[in-house]
Amino acid sequence: MSEPSRRIALYQIAHGRSGDKGNRLNVNVIAYEPRHWPVLLAEVTTERVAALFAHRGVTRVTRYELPRLGALNFVIEDALEGGVNSSLGVDTHGKCLSYLVLGLEILVPNEPGETPLASPVLQTAR
Repeated sequence: MSEPSRRIALYQIAHGRSGDKGNRLNVNVIAYEPRHWPVLLAEVTTERVAALFAHRGVTRVTRYELPRLGALNFVIEDALEGGVNSSLGVDTHGKCLSYLVLGLEILVPNEPGETPLASPVLQTAR
């Protein structure tokens, strides 16, 4: 008998994008497949995202749901150490910070006959 669910990294079922506007970080999480949309809704909450960025002094996280795209958009306030012109941080634009969210451990339901989720294939320069 198998377990009703399993723990995986979010990047196994979703990809992300991020950017900035002043001291505000914007992170999008987009499901690879529509069947994973309910998992995003349940597992990728404002509280969990705020906890991931707590070390940056975040003051508020707002989640916007885009069901027809299978995507979540998080607006994270005060995450960029003052913004591009003020910060001494390495990634002042927040372009790489979606990877922090994509590393989140989530719970996904097992489906009958389902094979394990494969990790995304990364493209390399030739």
